[in-house]
Amino acid sequence: MTIDNLLTGVVRGIGSGDLAQVQALLAADPVVNCFVDSRVRIAGTDPWRLGGDLWGYFTDDRLHSMVYVGANLVPIATTPSSRAAFADRLRPLPRRCSSFVGPAEEVQDLWRLLEPAWGPAREVRSNQPFLAMSSSPLVAADVRVQVATLADLDLLVPACVEMFTDEVGVSPVSGGAAGGYRARIAEIIRAGHALARIDDGEVIFKAEIGSATGAACQVQGVWVAPAYRGRGLAAPGMSAVVNIARATIAPAVSLYVNDFNFSARKAYARVGFEQSETFTTVLF
Repeated sequence: MTIDNLLTGVVRGIGSGDLAQVQALLAADPVVNCFVDSRVRIAGTDPWRLGGDLWGYFTDDRLHSMVYVGANLVPIATTPSSRAAFADRLRPLPRRCSSFVGPAEEVQDLWRLLEPAWGPAREVRSNQPFLAMSSSPLVAADVRVQVATLADLDLLVPACVEMFTDEVGVSPVSGGAAGGYRARIAEIIRAGHALARIDDGEVIFKAEIGSATGAACQVQGVWVAPAYRGRGLAAPGMSAVVNIARATIAPAVSLYVNDFNFSARKAYARVGFEQSETFTTVLF
């Protein structure tokens, strides 16, 4: 019998008094947990500032597992027992997240428990290699990839929209969301987390740092303009992203990629990224 079988825990909302335990749980894997960790470092446990709720699985006020419930639903260090308890809490509620994302075993098991109430999903991407590196790239960086400025906003927004639409299957500006999406890209630029190669007013390559802590950061939105694909630009571009990120943001750089995106996976391997985990994303 495992320790998990012996635990009979309770699920409750996480408050400010639980912050030290939350931080310790996230610190157990700061690279994989970067998304939630970055928000907790900024907002603590306040749901309004977090943009979502944190629920914990406790025994005798000791925190064992968490879920972040916001636009994304993200499990943290969950076990079969805690996932069953979280599912019991989530199942009666209307789904408000647009995706589940996290380690494959955790996401797939939680989705198995919730699908009868919340399904069907629009798509389940069950095998997404989670890649990380904390060393210098193996490929020379494209020196034309630079930190973007607000002067680049009008050029970057269409590239970001195209990348997001191709990747997720829906436009981020549909339903009157264009203003909010543009503001989000501007926020990323102001943080110094948008990187791009722009030649003669055209975005050739771009990527963003989506989440960051002092220990790790996560790259998102990697994109090469369609007319320039197949020219070997992705690996040098990503080498530049890694160099800039490690010099100015965090020592470890991560991302996750669809298993069927063979060209991207090849480029990331050339740079020096190695798989440390497998993610699953459930899209609605």
